[in-house]
Amino acid sequence: MAGLGSSQLETTTKPQLIYRCKKCRRIVASEENIVSHERGKGESSFNWRKRSSEPSEMEKQPADCTSIFVEHMKWMQAVQDGHVEEKLLCMGCNARLGYFNWAGMQCSCGAWVNPAFQLHKSRLDECYM
Repeated sequence: MAGLGSSQLETTTKPQLIYRCKKCRRIVASEENIVSHERGKGESSFNWRKRSSEPSEMEKQPADCTSIFVEHMKWMQAVQDGHVEEKLLCMGCNARLGYFNWAGMQCSCGAWVNPAFQLHKSRLDECYM
C-alpha cells in the first residue's frame, strides 16, 4: 500500500514552468532558477520630474516586468569568461537572450536587482514540462 501512495504523489505534482530560447528551443532556465523581486514603482522610477507634480494615471498602474531575472547558470559563457557585465547569448544558436551585470540593474518595473542576470521575455518561450 505504501507504494500506491507514493505513485499518487508523483501523478499530482505540478508541471514545472521552463523557459526556452525562441530561436532554437534550447532550455535556458526553469521556474526554480528565477530570482524574484518586489515590483517597483514603474515609470516614475525612471523619470526625472519635479517632486511636487502629481503622478499620471499611467504611473499609478503597477508596471509589468518585461524580463525575468535568474541565478547564475553554467551556460552563461560570458560570466564563465570573467566579464563583469555582458550580453547573455544562447549556447545553441548564439541568439542574444539578455544581459548580466554583477553590480545589478533596474527592471522595467522599476525595481533594482543585484546581481542581475536578465533574460528578456520576448526572446523566450514559456512552456510546462
